[in-house]
Amino acid sequence: MLPFLPDVTVESPRPEPRDAYEVSAEFYDILQADRDRARVHRFYARDVRAARLGVLDVGAGTGRVTFMSLAGSRVAVHAVEPARSMRSLLMTRLAALPADLRGRVTVHPQGLGEAGLRHVADVAICHNTVGCLAPDARRALWPAVADALVPGGVLLVHLPPDRLPHGEATHVLPAQKVGQHLYGGRMVMSADTDRIRTRFEYWVRGARGVLREYTETFWMWPAARAEVIAELAGSGFVALPERADPAVLAVRLGRP
Repeated sequence: MLPFLPDVTVESPRPEPRDAYEVSAEFYDILQADRDRARVHRFYARDVRAARLGVLDVGAGTGRVTFMSLAGSRVAVHAVEPARSMRSLLMTRLAALPADLRGRVTVHPQGLGEAGLRHVADVAICHNTVGCLAPDARRALWPAVADALVPGGVLLVHLPPDRLPHGEATHVLPAQKVGQHLYGGRMVMSADTDRIRTRFEYWVRGARGVLREYTETFWMWPAARAEVIAELAGSGFVALPERADPAVLAVRLGRP
């Protein structure tokens, strides 16, 4: 039996920053999972099948790349996810797996630079992550990825937008039914100096109308493909031939 809540004391080894996904975590899988699952398979499945040592999932979120890697390979998977809300969903999904699959996944609850991974993978994937990093943080990520890969390892980067949007761009998230409730929302992107303001608006409706509404704002930083390639070259990465989908950049670690 679990203890009563008043009897529980939660102590963290150190203060954690505010969780940027505390609202979106509830809505992410139900509103975006199907589209994102298809993209993940299209972008990375071939490389994951070729992995012989391990797959590194940088910014694992709720586990789209992690679960595809478990199904598509027989190697160890390292899922790096510092956001507690997203990591909690990932851990809940992992708990439902058979023990042999779950035994191949290690979840790292901090940024890659803090995880201290060395030569654990020959395939690394940064999906839907790099655009959310400020330029300094983005540039600091590449040496940490190089440390985690073995020489000759491949890094696949889901590129950020290459420019600021003109005006306001709105993308409606297809509504999904869950029991008697309908979940929906939209994403609104606009330029703000050198950044992209990305606002998610979520709602839940029942028979009598709107039950709940939330808004959560994220920031994105644009970067051109050539700029990202130049940054990666400083950590020993060499660009590979362009992929069928220009949203993905593939590079190989060339230095020992």
